[in-house]
Amino acid sequence: MATAIQFALPSIAGGRRRPESRFIIRPVRCAADRQALFNRIAPVYDNLNDLFSLGRHRVWKRMTVSWSGVKEGDTVLDVCCGSGDLAFLLSEKVGISGKVIALDFSKEQLQIAASRQSERSKACYKNIEWIEGDAVDLPFSKSSFDAATIGYGLRNIVDRRKAMEQMYKVLKPGSKVSILDFNKSTSSLNSSIQDWMIDYIVVPIASGYGLANEYHYLKNSIKEYLTGNELEKLAGEAGFSEAKFYEIGAGFMGNLVATR
Repeated sequence: MATAIQFALPSIAGGRRRPESRFIIRPVRCAADRQALFNRIAPVYDNLNDLFSLGRHRVWKRMTVSWSGVKEGDTVLDVCCGSGDLAFLLSEKVGISGKVIALDFSKEQLQIAASRQSERSKACYKNIEWIEGDAVDLPFSKSSFDAATIGYGLRNIVDRRKAMEQMYKVLKPGSKVSILDFNKSTSSLNSSIQDWMIDYIVVPIASGYGLANEYHYLKNSIKEYLTGNELEKLAGEAGFSEAKFYEIGAGFMGNLVATR
C-alpha cells in the first residue's frame, strides 16, 4: 500500500501540543478484504450501530472507557477507533491537559471521525489525533500510553496475538487495555439467539443500505473469535500480568480488561 505522510508524528511523551483534526497516514499491512469492508460500511456505520443495539452500544462503550482506568492528563490510545466514539469518550476523561491517539486501518472511517471532531465545540476534543495504521504494527515507542481501548476491533484482526503484544509494548507498566466486542458465548442458547438476530435483524436491516453481504461476515467473525477464557489466556501469552473478561449486554457482548 502506498504511503503518504501528511503530518509528522509529534512526540506523545513530551509536550502538550493539541492539533486540530490531525490526520496522519501510515503504512497499513493488514487483511485487505477486511480493510475494504470497513471502508464500504463507513458512511452508515454509526446509524447501523444505533439501530442494531437500540443505542445500548453507547452504554457499553462508557463501561469500556471506565475499565481502562483513564484519568485526567493521561496520554491514551484507541486502536481500531472507527468513527471515534471511544476516542471522544476518552478525550472527555483526559481533559485539555491530556492526549488521545486514535488509530484505524480505514481511511474512510477516520475521515468521518475527523469530521465529527470538527463539528464539536468542547476544547478537550481538540486533543484527539487520528492516524491511519495497523494494529499489529503500532508506530509508537515502548511504554508510551497510560491506558488503551479497542472497540469491536480485536475480532477483526487476523493476528490477534501480535496485536495484543503490540498493545503490551506501547502501554506503561501497570496500565490497562480495555477491549469491547461481541461475546463468543459458551451458552448454546445465547449463541442460537445471536445467530437468529444476525440472520433476521442485522442482515435484513443492512440490506436496506445495500450492505447485506458486508454484514453476513458478522456471524462467522464471532464464531472464529475467542471465548472469554481464551481471551484471558491470550492476554497472558502476550505478557499481561492480569486479565479479566466480563460478560455484558445480557451475555451478547464482552469486555476484556488486561493489566500490563
